[in-house]
Amino acid sequence: MVFARFMAIYGHKFKSCFETEQELRIAKREWALSLRGYGEAELVAAVNRCKETLAWMPAISEFLALLREITGDHGLPGTRAAYIEACMHAEHPLEHHWSHPAVYYAGRETGWFRLRSEEERHALPAFSYQYDVICQRVRRGEPLQQPVPLAIENKQANTAAEFIQRFSAEHGLEPEEGATLLYYLTLPRSSKIRQRLRQRSQRTLDQRGAGILLPEEPD
Repeated sequence: MVFARFMAIYGHKFKSCFETEQELRIAKREWALSLRGYGEAELVAAVNRCKETLAWMPAISEFLALLREITGDHGLPGTRAAYIEACMHAEHPLEHHWSHPAVYYAGRETGWFRLRSEEERHALPAFSYQYDVICQRVRRGEPLQQPVPLAIENKQANTAAEFIQRFSAEHGLEPEEGATLLYYLTLPRSSKIRQRLRQRSQRTLDQRGAGILLPEEPD
């Protein structure tokens, strides 16, 4: 349905996107995989938005962004924000109140130890795959049970997550940027990957001339 509408709306512009029938078949298959879980009414609304606002057929990422804008995406955070949240709370996942149950279940399927110990270039693609699968289930209407946090007595307030939030605010960093730069604080102490990530974050700040010294440990 989506491609038929695009052909009618964009005419020769649509046809110019695909040089061969094989390219068209591959594109249709990729679009079908990406749009699983969305209903016909949502797709129609997104195509109509494209007709009103875009002179050319959108890329898949642009079309998905329109869908999320129209539907609200069921309260699901973006993949990057979900990954950072999962990493920050991978040490004690049942002590955290998750922004959406999908983030917890994606972290669990990826593996909490993996999220704590592996570099982002390895862990993020694995998490993204699991998160996408679970998000599709949510969009199809499958309910996810919110994990029940454990009751912890005498819990110290100075957790890594709280320190990261406070440090970011004090130094004028956006919350997501601060979480990315200080993500190393959520990893095991004295681990090599923790040291490497801190050095990389410090280089990023130094190159910007931010004048911020990242801590070895939370204060």
